Order: sequence, then C-alpha cells, then structure tokens
Amino acid sequence: MNSLRPLLYALLALAVTLPAHAETARELRDRSERALHHLYANNHKAREIGDKAVAVLVFPSVYKAGFMVGAQTGNGVLFKEGRVAGYYNSSAASYGLQAGIQKFSYALFFMDEQSLHYLNKSGGFEVGGAPSLVVADEGFSSSLSTTTLQKGIYAFFFGQKGLMAGIGLQGTKISQYHPTE
Repeated sequence: MNSLRPLLYALLALAVTLPAHAETARELRDRSERALHHLYANNHKAREIGDKAVAVLVFPSVYKAGFMVGAQTGNGVLFKEGRVAGYYNSSAASYGLQAGIQKFSYALFFMDEQSLHYLNKSGGFEVGGAPSLVVADEGFSSSLSTTTLQKGIYAFFFGQKGLMAGIGLQGTKISQYHPTE
C-alpha cells in the first residue's frame, strides 16, 4: 500500500483540479477557439504556422498534477479549414521527481496530410512517438520562418498557470473523444 500512496495522491490532486461538470461540444469548441485566438495574439509565429497548417488541434485546458507519480488530462478540438473536424482527449501518466499542480494549453499544428492521418491512425497516437514532432519554444519561434517550416507536427504550449516541474508531451496519448451535444 505504501508504494501506491504517491499514485493515489497524484490521482486525487488531478481529480480536485478538474472541472466539476461535463463539457458540451459547443463549450469545448468555444473555449478551443478562444485559446487559439489567444495564442495567435501573443505569438505571431504560431499564427504564421497556423496559416500554413492543414489542421490545428487545440487543447484549451490541460490539467497536470503529481507527486512522484503524475497524471494529466484535457480535451480539445481539431480544426481543419476553419471547421471542427473532431474532438480529442490528451492524457498522460508519469513517474519521477515531480511535484505540483498545473493548468496549461497547447496546440498541435499538422503541416501535411500524412501527419494528420497519423493522428487518426488507430484512433489516436502516442505523442512521444509521433513523426517529426517539434516543440516550438521561444528560442525556436524567434528563428522560425515560413520558409524553414518542415513537414510534421509543431507543438506550442501557452497559458501556463500553477507550479509543476517540467512540461512536455513525451508519453502523452491523444485519442478521439465524444463530448455531449
């Protein structure tokens, strides 16, 4: 039982941070659109990539909690040609030196149909194993131009709140999700 205690604490902490009500498809779409507009307003490179992307998957609120063992979860919307093309869940579990609770947003920009097809293969994918995934931090964003864009997937993190050591997508599972109408 003592070896399970950190896992139980992490899961309890995550459960406490999650919204109490089930979100409708419309609410999730509206929050995802607002989150994407916020990213574009604060990061012009993200907007440039968004203009070139074939689709954008936006997770407006991802909750992460942990103490030695951690968990994270959040729901998002895939936009293709300005319309909703699907709903997805992002979840992960981790183990290691970590402590804290955090809420953040992220967007995945699919630069070609092959990368987008990979998302829907087998109902989702492990982000850590995704082909050509590039996490676009501030240093990367400042040196990026639309002529240096490669095929694949670009990830932007934004809107971090709370304290949690480290942030990343290694081991994150993204799968289709069906919100209530």
